[in-house]
Amino acid sequence: MAILNAYSFLLVLFITSGVVIATKKNDKFIKENNCEAKMDMPCVLEVFDSIFKTGSVTNNCCGELLLLGKMCHHALVKRALENPIFKNLDQKTIMHKSITTWDNCLELSHSPSPSA
Repeated sequence: MAILNAYSFLLVLFITSGVVIATKKNDKFIKENNCEAKMDMPCVLEVFDSIFKTGSVTNNCCGELLLLGKMCHHALVKRALENPIFKNLDQKTIMHKSITTWDNCLELSHSPSPSA
């Protein structure tokens, strides 16, 4: 029984340390790449709403999202999911919506502009 408890403890310790390391790596990436300062607040809110609520992203904010970069976008969404406020949300759904938002913006950037 003591061996099982020790094994369980080590397993929990291993899993938790991995989460802490992943969180620290994510925060380090965000800081090193200045991810938080690359978009205007109205666009940040628009993209956030499209991922965590419902809504769409305007052409202008799609442009800012693409300039932010996919890695920064992904890191910021992952960090938001670490917030206890979002603990009841389905992370798979949020990540899917994040990818869909990115893909929609990418597709929009490749579509021809309407003629003036």
